Amino acid sequence: MTEAIYTVEGMTCGHCVASVKEEVGGLDGVQAVDVDLATGAVKVSSAAPLSREAVEAAVAEAGYQVVA
Repeated sequence: MTEAIYTVEGMTCGHCVASVKEEVGGLDGVQAVDVDLATGAVKVSSAAPLSREAVEAAVAEAGYQVVA
């Protein structure tokens, strides 16, 4: 299992967190998504490394942007 942490900009509430978790969690191989609303940190645990582009696209689909 691998873990990666991304910083997502624009989340302000629990609904934002749920949207990001749903979109990123739908990527192939994702086993868990943990979001810290206060810091914008999104920790993704997956069976194999994910491409940054795939995670960025999923976050964008939820309406937010990966900034780091």
